Amino acid sequence: MLPPLTDRARGERLQRVMADAGIAARRECEAMVLDGRVRVNGEQVTTLPLWVHPELDLIEVDGRPVSTEPQRVLYLMLHKPARTLSAAEDEPGAARVTVTELVRHPSGARLYPVGRLDFDATGLLLLTNDGDLANKLTHPRYGIAKTYLAVVKGRLDEAGVRALEENIFAAEQAYGRLAGATRIARVHIEIFAREPERTTLAITLGEGRSRQVRQILSDAGHPVKKLERVAFGPLTLSGLGRGQWRELTRDEVRALRESVKPRRSGSEPGEGPKIKSRFKTGPRSRPARAPGARPGSPGGPRQAGPRPVRGPANRPAARATERPSGERSPGTAKRPGPGPRGSGRPDRPGKPGGRGKPGGRRS
Repeated sequence: MLPPLTDRARGERLQRVMADAGIAARRECEAMVLDGRVRVNGEQVTTLPLWVHPELDLIEVDGRPVSTEPQRVLYLMLHKPARTLSAAEDEPGAARVTVTELVRHPSGARLYPVGRLDFDATGLLLLTNDGDLANKLTHPRYGIAKTYLAVVKGRLDEAGVRALEENIFAAEQAYGRLAGATRIARVHIEIFAREPERTTLAITLGEGRSRQVRQILSDAGHPVKKLERVAFGPLTLSGLGRGQWRELTRDEVRALRESVKPRRSGSEPGEGPKIKSRFKTGPRSRPARAPGARPGSPGGPRQAGPRPVRGPANRPAARATERPSGERSPGTAKRPGPGPRGSGRPDRPGKPGGRGKPGGRRS
């Protein structure tokens, strides 16, 4: 006889079994249980934690049985178009298009979005049936970086960008403490492009919410006209038109798994890929050259340490013979001597003293 559902000796957590079956991410599965949408062996369950036996217990979601048999795990990237809902299904009575309607995988697997993008936002959105990885990618504790391009009203300078960084960081600190984040990453904002009446910002958030960014920018007098996610963790949006999708490569899946591995205590959350800015802050500066370095030599600073003492071993070798003054070695061209009056320049024919005045050579 199996232990009761409230006994961990029964098996695995209910929400994990549901997530592994591809129902949704683990936190969404928890919400389904609390909303009364789940039955175990015909009985409705509305509390957590609960444990089930994947092979012996019958789990139903919205009246449909959950298959606990192993299935192929899928990882997809979608270029989300505007006016689409980042959810598996819409609310009853609504007629909005969901992102799962845009993805028709040949396997017929049930896929769910990893996190959310605003209804009017566009850009990179991941879909998967790997509930465990989806939960880690969206949990604030792991601080997965997300990069957005935000077109805002008005012309921003560097001082305005730094002030926005501080305001967003302060708001993220408050949200992170409530969500259980152990470390809050700094918000990084760069000017991606700038026009007379609008500015495009590249915003990288560690635990950020795009809705909060919209609100802060609007309060600062720079409402967001367009928002596009261009990077999620180690992945960047490329090679996909609006509404198109593709499966992730093996290397991309491996990079995602690496990004959610536990980090050493005190380390910063991972940074997203660098987004090349179209905005130039000024003329390109030449690399600094160390004092005494010759042109063309490496410009790095000299290593600190005691200066070498010249000794017999490293003293330059003396010349074998000294040539009398005026005598030159074979094959060496004769250098012109100084001009008259100690000008330091050779005489030029037809010009007295090399000063460019008309007249013959001075005798």
